[in-house]
Amino acid sequence: NSSDLSPSSFILAGIPGLEAAHFWMAIPLCSVYIVAVAGNCAVLFIVKTEPSLHAPMYFFLCMLAAIDLALSTSTVPRVLSFYWFNTREISFGACLLQMFLIHTLSAIESTVLLAMAVDRYVAICHPLRHAAILTNALTVKIGLAATARGVVFFLPLPLLLLPLPFCSSRVLSHSFCLHQDVMNLACANTTPSVVYGLTAILLVMGLDVLLICISYVLVLRAVLQLASWKERLKAFSTCVAHICVVLAFYVPLIGLSVVHRFGRGLAPLVRVAMGNVYILVPAVLNPIIYGVRTKQIQRRILNLIHIYKI
Repeated sequence: NSSDLSPSSFILAGIPGLEAAHFWMAIPLCSVYIVAVAGNCAVLFIVKTEPSLHAPMYFFLCMLAAIDLALSTSTVPRVLSFYWFNTREISFGACLLQMFLIHTLSAIESTVLLAMAVDRYVAICHPLRHAAILTNALTVKIGLAATARGVVFFLPLPLLLLPLPFCSSRVLSHSFCLHQDVMNLACANTTPSVVYGLTAILLVMGLDVLLICISYVLVLRAVLQLASWKERLKAFSTCVAHICVVLAFYVPLIGLSVVHRFGRGLAPLVRVAMGNVYILVPAVLNPIIYGVRTKQIQRRILNLIHIYKI
């Protein structure tokens, strides 16, 4: 039966009931994407050209910027193509590749956020040893380890879907490919894929969240031991930007996971909205948060604006 074979393509979903408005609704999506690309490129440029920012914390920030650029670029242009030119079909291979990139890059970003939390812990709890512990060489090794971790844990996801037969329905619930979404279209036993996907998320994102929480418990304990409230606020203020970035990443990720696993009765619009938030919100907010909280980045941006005006 030809309907029980791997499909040549999947059908992407738009915004239910608003198909006629896709063209116009893509304009704000494109604008947000441009802001995300410009902001993250600015972070990369500023850190590269500002010697005072050549430190592990800002190298981790560059990693976040590169990941956000890759994640948004692997999805948003294809979404815009769908909204503007009605190119609803995506090939089976391209869908699996996009799915692998989304989940792997998310895992890498989660690991980098954990490394940044450890950096804040060392800076506050062991300030005299910070430079000796977190060297530039170690930062590079952490980045490579984060990449390897993401690839090793999430490469099996598309491989587990390859041999599965798919039913006649090829319509996804998003305008890009996610593992849970594609897996639900298979007309075979998906238990191995379900179990492995859940295990990978728990061992990567779940473990990272736990370790980030532990690191901030230790940071809070160290901050509360300081003599005055002024010193406590000054010490903890160095963590505010990272805490905001962690929330901007994990809240949409958890929200999308909950919607997929327990929100079958929700309106399709909720899934579409959560998917777009998951892809774009961290990419937009991360450079804004660090731009607001980092004086060197603020100063460099103002200098660039002044030069541009001249």
